[in-house]
Amino acid sequence: MDDFSDKIGIKTWAEEDRPREKMLLNGRRYLTDAELIAILIGSGSQLETAVDLSKRILRFYQNDINKLAQVSISDLMKFKGIGEAKAISIVAALELGRRKKENEKENKIKINSSKDAFNVLSATFSDLNHEEFWIIILNRANFVLGKQLISKGGRAGTVADPKIIFKTAIENNAANIILAHNHPSGNLKPSEEDIKLTKKMVENGKLLDLPILDHLIITNVNYFSFADEGLI
Repeated sequence: MDDFSDKIGIKTWAEEDRPREKMLLNGRRYLTDAELIAILIGSGSQLETAVDLSKRILRFYQNDINKLAQVSISDLMKFKGIGEAKAISIVAALELGRRKKENEKENKIKINSSKDAFNVLSATFSDLNHEEFWIIILNRANFVLGKQLISKGGRAGTVADPKIIFKTAIENNAANIILAHNHPSGNLKPSEEDIKLTKKMVENGKLLDLPILDHLIITNVNYFSFADEGLI
């Protein structure tokens, strides 16, 4: 029996088991998008294999992984056969892929101007209806090492704690920092709180040898640069 079982081809196995075996035998690059998603799903149902379920989901999004990567957990749970755990697995995997792609892109970016910094963050702040505070982490040559969310709040504002900002920067081996937050209202004028925070951060940065190169206020279409306006 053992010899006979060893000779059974992959095509005779249950379809939902094949993607895992294909990956083991041939490597991940030989799997289709549907087969990769089927591995995340784990199992199908009596009426539909995991691969068929994955194909159905992909068809709904025009077989476009970028569109699928934008959907929420609740969107995926609308598909019969996708519960919360499976939806979370899919969203988490696609988010990892997005971050890898984003990091690869960012690691090649050098910040030479406020416009460069705005381009790094514009997608992050796009269409937000609440305020968020981020920092761009740079090496000594001003190449982007990454970006980090510091805080988020309501439409009226968010609190950015200098201690958290510098702690985050140091943990990520920053040599220079750019501050940024959005104004959902579309108003680019800095508030008194924005000016006070920026001044405090610049002073603390000098003491810690972590220069603050700029502070951007960002809207969907434009930005205000403290450095360009001579406020840093």
